[in-house]
Amino acid sequence: MWADYAAATPGVDRHEWPEAAWFGDSPRLADELLAFVTGGTKRATAGLVAEYRHEGEDLPRVGGHWVVCDGSGAPRVVLRTTELRVGPLSSVDDAFAWDEGEYDRTRDSWLHHHRAYFRRSCERIGTEFSDDLEVCFERFRVVWPPEHADDGQDTVSDAP
Repeated sequence: MWADYAAATPGVDRHEWPEAAWFGDSPRLADELLAFVTGGTKRATAGLVAEYRHEGEDLPRVGGHWVVCDGSGAPRVVLRTTELRVGPLSSVDDAFAWDEGEYDRTRDSWLHHHRAYFRRSCERIGTEFSDDLEVCFERFRVVWPPEHADDGQDTVSDAP
């Protein structure tokens, strides 16, 4: 999938090999969240900074790509990060909850689902959960395959 995208997109380094990952912490959740992406509502995601550190991974970078897999591990879409902000979990706002595109798209629903998810993550990595945990709030565009790609220019912004 990455090779096809890189070959079709001027300026993309086909040797970059971005991270391939799924959303969530189970195959079922991966498929559910991927459906929000391919359905067009999900254009943001959030991850615990502590989890990135625990896994030895760098935080996403504006302009970076990643390949999202389904619950079986098969690649389905290529995303490009357009915005990043690091802040406490409690700092999520209505606009970000809407852009994450899950369930009823409200901040209350977002907090309910993400608190449950981040509690599981904290338990897994041995960190105490709190609403003050640092979260990497990431917005993205779908850039491949063409049938799922967002319209418009592939632009990025450092705006908070």
